[in-house]
Amino acid sequence: MNIEQYIAQLLYRYQCVTVPGFGAFLTEIQSAQWVEASHSFFPPKKLVSFNTNIKTNDGLLANHIASAEKTSYSYAVSAIQHAVLNWKNNLEQNGKLSLKDIGELQLNSENNLVFKPVEQNNYLTSSFGLSSFISPAIKRAIENQIETVEEKEVIVFEPETTNGRSYLKYAAIFVLGLGLTGTLGYPLYQKEMANQKTLVQKSVQKQVETKIQEATFFIKNPLPAVTLSIKENKETKMPYHVMAGAFRDENNANKILKRLLKSGFDAKRIPLNKSNLYPVIYGSYKTFAEAEQVKKEINNRDNPDAWILIETLAL
Repeated sequence: MNIEQYIAQLLYRYQCVTVPGFGAFLTEIQSAQWVEASHSFFPPKKLVSFNTNIKTNDGLLANHIASAEKTSYSYAVSAIQHAVLNWKNNLEQNGKLSLKDIGELQLNSENNLVFKPVEQNNYLTSSFGLSSFISPAIKRAIENQIETVEEKEVIVFEPETTNGRSYLKYAAIFVLGLGLTGTLGYPLYQKEMANQKTLVQKSVQKQVETKIQEATFFIKNPLPAVTLSIKENKETKMPYHVMAGAFRDENNANKILKRLLKSGFDAKRIPLNKSNLYPVIYGSYKTFAEAEQVKKEINNRDNPDAWILIETLAL
């Protein structure tokens, strides 16, 4: 059996292919090269070498032969042993052994094997299709260019003598231009200023509205209450409410309401809010100061989470 072809096939995929009882063929990747003397370029390749000290059967070559020949592993091992025996006889008789697509083995004066790989084969698959080439040197010739400077006649500009009153004519044209510019430009200027003023007013109004909305929900430092003497009637608005909580289950809201009424609070249920919750309040008050005083008392003795809702409700 010719096992050289199977060795060559494995050299494309593995770094070491061992021939049991003979030696191992090793590969090493060499980067692209440039030979300056000959202007030659060579692509990356796998360099193949031979080591006689590695002879142990690793099963790689035998398994590959058994798979390719569709035979048993033991038969492949026997075929390798037979091929190695022929190689050794050939070396003893001729002093050299040629392996197709791999290289040549020779015995030197000290009876050691010297391996010379085949240069034409490249076992690096990533360099498939690349070949060496020679690029001739680029010759650069520098020519001295002498620019001829031609003397040209010098042109002398002589100012034209004009009447001393001509400057008055140009001054009059300048003043007239300023007048036209002012007449046409002033309305445009006024229009632009009006537009800028409108934009500023809109921006300020938007900021004020934002501040008002924030003040509706968050009052950090309320002003002291101002007491006004007014005649109470049934339509007196009480926009400050001390909240007991808002409940998703209406039954829970009713239970809290009954407890608060039993405890002596003027408790009420207010309409369903936007979050579909049922709010319950301890009571409603005309001023923030009254509501704040009640909230503090409730926080201390009944509900530390009570808070103030500022909203005009139809109660």
